[in-house]
Amino acid sequence: MEATSSSSSLLNGLNSGVVLSLIAVLWTVVWQNLQRLQLQTLVGRHMNRHARRLAALVDPYLSVTIHEYEGGRMKRSAAYEEVKAYLSASSARDVRHLRAEGAKDADKLVLSMVDGEEVSDVVAADDSTDVTVWWCAYSTPPPRTDGGGYYGWGGGGRAQENRRYYRLFFLDRHRELVINTYLPSIRRQGRAVMVQNRQRKLFTNISTHNWSDVDGLVRSAWSHVVFEHPKTFDTLAMDPAKKKEIMDDLDMFKNGKEYYARVGKAWKRGYLLHGPPGTGKSAMIAAMANYLDYDIYDIELTSVHSNTDLRKLFIETTSKSIIVIEDIDCSLDLTGARKKKKEAADDDDGGSKDGGAPPKPDMKKDASSKVTLSGLLNFIDGLWSACGGERLIVFTTNHVKKLDPALIRRGRMDKHIEMSYCCFEAFKFLAKTYLDVDSHRLFAAVDELLSEVDMTPADVAENLTPKSLDDNADTCLAALVKELEKAKENKSKGKNAHGEDKDEDEDEEDDDVEVVEKDK
Repeated sequence: MEATSSSSSLLNGLNSGVVLSLIAVLWTVVWQNLQRLQLQTLVGRHMNRHARRLAALVDPYLSVTIHEYEGGRMKRSAAYEEVKAYLSASSARDVRHLRAEGAKDADKLVLSMVDGEEVSDVVAADDSTDVTVWWCAYSTPPPRTDGGGYYGWGGGGRAQENRRYYRLFFLDRHRELVINTYLPSIRRQGRAVMVQNRQRKLFTNISTHNWSDVDGLVRSAWSHVVFEHPKTFDTLAMDPAKKKEIMDDLDMFKNGKEYYARVGKAWKRGYLLHGPPGTGKSAMIAAMANYLDYDIYDIELTSVHSNTDLRKLFIETTSKSIIVIEDIDCSLDLTGARKKKKEAADDDDGGSKDGGAPPKPDMKKDASSKVTLSGLLNFIDGLWSACGGERLIVFTTNHVKKLDPALIRRGRMDKHIEMSYCCFEAFKFLAKTYLDVDSHRLFAAVDELLSEVDMTPADVAENLTPKSLDDNADTCLAALVKELEKAKENKSKGKNAHGEDKDEDEDEEDDDVEVVEKDK
């Protein structure tokens, strides 16, 4: 028994010793590896420093890359556009292969470098020496979205534009001068050139089902034409006092960047243009754009299929622009959102029992659209509305009473402008514009008739337009008086200006105006 106990003790001791030995060996190996790894890291860092110094001796040039898109590939880079504008003059002078785009002057072009071209620039240093830097243009083809390894084609087999960028090369010893002085100066000068060469555009959104989305970059959300509408405030038929009020309001907005920042508001302003058809709502938008020198983004809500798509559209708009939704009362199911369910169902069936505007003849409801009133309100007044500045948001409607109060409250639609029937002051303006007359024996008759019947400025202008070489002020004014008298007769018979029976929409137009006046 004693021998057995001694053997067990010996075995236990041996086992403990083996375990301790193994632990000691493992710890030694780990410790040596840790020391070796630390030594390698120190050596690596030391070698990297020397490698960088050696590289600087071999290639003393640094570079700054400015890509065309930034911000999660959703928004075009302002810095890229500014550099492009700045380099336009030197590119036209020194570069062999150029890219041409339209300019503000229809007879001129804005030129830029194509891929692979290079242009030099000279920077004046503090010691009056000249420092040379070099700009190069590059691009990379977009990847395919179908998993293929080829480049240049996106979903639907449509060719995609390359991702363009500029790269600035300069000597390492000029780093501070280039980064702190030269690049900020380039951006300022580029913005000035952009204003000088800017060609204003009229944009419309493409159906979101047809967008080509490559790697998060929306390429085809908007299409555009050159904006060449001739309407200005000088040719807009409106009461002069009311016209001046609107122009003053626009001036305050355009020059209000510091004010909006001080009060903590996004630099935007909403306008609601309301009134009967033919009273000049679209002409007012064109006059506003020409007065402010802004682009116009005309949104067709029935082509937008979700609130997310609406937000993407807004992000793609630029500063100095007017975002327009015309006939908001006819857009999807966004209006009258707080009506009773039965009334809403009647509207869906095409009814207009509440005095709402009938659907446009050529407008088919898009059942796939999921844009909601909440999404539209966030588009106008939410967090995303502050992405960029100096934007006007304009809604037009023939039936202001149909609009949900939340949509047109102050803070969203800040200024309500009634586009009314032609008054005598507006008539005199039209007579001067169309016939070049300041007074006429028929003016008194026109004044009296306009106080009794409603006629839109468009109808008045049409009657004042000469139709043949024999027409003059006498014949045109006589034709206008005849039409006004006819309208007066129709009014007495319960008919509209065109001799047709009035519908319920026309009967309630006056109520619409009264609602807005109370809101003011």
